[in-house]
Amino acid sequence: MESITLEQAAEYLREHDKYLILMHKSPDGDAVGSGYALCMALRNMGKRADTLCGDIIPPMYGYFTDMVQNEGFEPECIVSVDLATTNLLSGKALEYKDRIDLCIDHHGSNTGFAKYGFVDGRISSCAEIIKYLFDTMKIEITKNIADALFTGICTDTGCFKYSSVSPQTHIAAADLMEKGADSGYICHAMFDNKSKSKILLEKMVLDTLEFYGGECIAFVVITKAMMDESGAMECETDGIASIPRQIEGVKIGVTMKEKENGEYRFSVRTSDEIDASVICSRFGGGGHKAAAGCSIHSTFRDAKEKMIAACIEILEDRK
Repeated sequence: MESITLEQAAEYLREHDKYLILMHKSPDGDAVGSGYALCMALRNMGKRADTLCGDIIPPMYGYFTDMVQNEGFEPECIVSVDLATTNLLSGKALEYKDRIDLCIDHHGSNTGFAKYGFVDGRISSCAEIIKYLFDTMKIEITKNIADALFTGICTDTGCFKYSSVSPQTHIAAADLMEKGADSGYICHAMFDNKSKSKILLEKMVLDTLEFYGGECIAFVVITKAMMDESGAMECETDGIASIPRQIEGVKIGVTMKEKENGEYRFSVRTSDEIDASVICSRFGGGGHKAAAGCSIHSTFRDAKEKMIAACIEILEDRK
């Protein structure tokens, strides 16, 4: 991948047309906010643009995603946002994994799969990068775009409490508020508003809590049976991954989620001295130092043992 500047990324977007914007599977607020904001901005420039994610976009983001309906056309340029590796694509998006022209990302573990890429692991979120990209392009940020970008920033920073947050992050968020982002509604919807089914799921998940590595590792499980019994939607598992790491003394929090066909997805959250992306990269995943993810195709017991072993090994390496 050829690394380019933000100005070069802006020039690329100005010069081309018919964009398809890819987002990773199990899309979070940053992926959805970045993808839809870019799509809306390109359309406002007179370009054709669609979004594509292999999984269903959670309805909780409907306050800005409902404004964008795909047009359906043969794309000329493939752009990925918030995507560290093509292993995180799914469904129809996989068809384009070897055709990505431009990658915009903030994961230090990015595998360099695109023709061109702007990747800065120092920035809090992909949405923050997209905000700077729009500023560079002098694009008008409408209320819907502001809502999308604010959603991406606030969700990927844990409502501005992660170490990735810089003074520039707050300035960018404040500017989005001035442009119409409904910060109060968004923060409440993303962090405070929980359905009965999500509360029931969290209760079941906490019942699976186990400790390893001298109680430095906290491990929880989400099974398909739990999802069925609680009635929770896939998007309602967002935020659960942060729970194990919140326990005092825990350095690595792991959430193991059962998927289809022998796939188990892992979300890893770590303290400052442990790099979560190093753990997940061993299984073809990636992410940030404090938060990363991966998938293992195996039996439940084997997948669990492999992840625990990897976590214990990195803890031993730190001694």
